[in-house]
Amino acid sequence: MKAIVVTEYGGPEVMKYKDVEVPIIQPDQVLIKVDATSVNFADIKSRYGIKGAGKLPFIPGLDAVGVISQVGENVQGLQVGQRVIAFPASGSYAEYIVANEALTFTIPDEIGVETAAACPIVSFLSYKLLADIARIEKGETVLIHAAAGGVGTTAIQLAKLLGAGRVIGTVGSEEKKQVALQSGADHVISYTTEDFAKVVNQLTDGDGVNVILDSIAGEVSEQSMKCLAPYGRLVHFGNSSGKVGKFQTAELHASCRSVLGFSLGSTRSKRLHLLKETAKEVIPLIAEGKLTFHIGGQFDLKEAKQAHELVECRKSTGKVLLKVT
Repeated sequence: MKAIVVTEYGGPEVMKYKDVEVPIIQPDQVLIKVDATSVNFADIKSRYGIKGAGKLPFIPGLDAVGVISQVGENVQGLQVGQRVIAFPASGSYAEYIVANEALTFTIPDEIGVETAAACPIVSFLSYKLLADIARIEKGETVLIHAAAGGVGTTAIQLAKLLGAGRVIGTVGSEEKKQVALQSGADHVISYTTEDFAKVVNQLTDGDGVNVILDSIAGEVSEQSMKCLAPYGRLVHFGNSSGKVGKFQTAELHASCRSVLGFSLGSTRSKRLHLLKETAKEVIPLIAEGKLTFHIGGQFDLKEAKQAHELVECRKSTGKVLLKVT
């Protein structure tokens, strides 16, 4: 089969399009013929050897859509021929992937290939962040950083579906504002040209926001505390800035505010059973068209280098896809 293989850590050029052996499944796994996969920022970090990097050489990629072509002898709930989305055991930039049964989810025909390829990471992650970690309540105000990205555009929609009264987004450039607004944000701020905490406090009459989703870290995390309301929850789930944010204990106890951490990667490996309930919530929303996905670019699998370049330069919006078949 054809696959993208990272042969050494480095820039996009280290990814090679080459022939590799079709993976062999274990008793509790399925083999999936991939239709499409998506590019996530974590793929770029793993390519540099920063985060989640496998032992060289490795196939990057975190999620995929396809059709089951083989099931292990212990698999009970899945069958050959079913359309599924999955979080693979060892990379998704390939014509075939292996995934554990517990991380493979059937999807109805109403969900097209592009939507299915775009949805797994961003929909599962956004739902976990808002519903289970932040425990969003009806009428609350939500601030979402990197609001024009795949997670950001999805989280805006889910926040509204889960009852948020107002959603404010921040983006890294003026050009990205419209993407977040089209996804349903009520206000969008460019954090590179504006003091977002100051603007947020102005928009909320000094009350601040109840929930903040932060995948940037560093100074953005620190500044976020200036607009987090009493009893508010800041959920930290990424580190795209590559910097460390620091908090003071005095910012938390008297105000009853919380700083919470979450990793979908850790959950997939350590608490994977939790994602079954998430799938039951998000897949119907996608099938009914209540949750949609902004596609910021599509490339053939062999063009993974160009896809990574687009995401890495931070000019992409929404999800960038790799078509395999």
